[in-house]
Amino acid sequence: MLCVRGLQRLKAALNLHRNAAYSSLTSAEVLQKEDPILNAERPTKESQKGCVLCSITVDFKNIQLLSQFISPHTGRIYGRHITGLCGKKQKEVSKAIKKAHSLGFMSVTHKHPQFMKDPRICGIKHLD
Repeated sequence: MLCVRGLQRLKAALNLHRNAAYSSLTSAEVLQKEDPILNAERPTKESQKGCVLCSITVDFKNIQLLSQFISPHTGRIYGRHITGLCGKKQKEVSKAIKKAHSLGFMSVTHKHPQFMKDPRICGIKHLD
């Protein structure tokens, strides 16, 4: 369908090209001037959504940020379906948490009590 439509436009442009009034225009210029639909934005196009951390650099030394993505009671890392992060950032957060655990920056079994009252980044509901 699109191919036929494109051929019809090209044929019309070539016919106009033969006309003396349009002799100085190329077929692409005729299509651009006559068809504003080609330049229109798709109305159903969704804006690109980013996760909470897409604009932030994840570092294993930033314990306060990393503690937002672990369970306060068990110390387990929350999954992507809970945190709402994109795959790339979820992997970065998981690796940073594991590195912080291995280097001793974070406790392995539970969340540091100092960070229990921090505001929630990703809307996780805890039973406090």
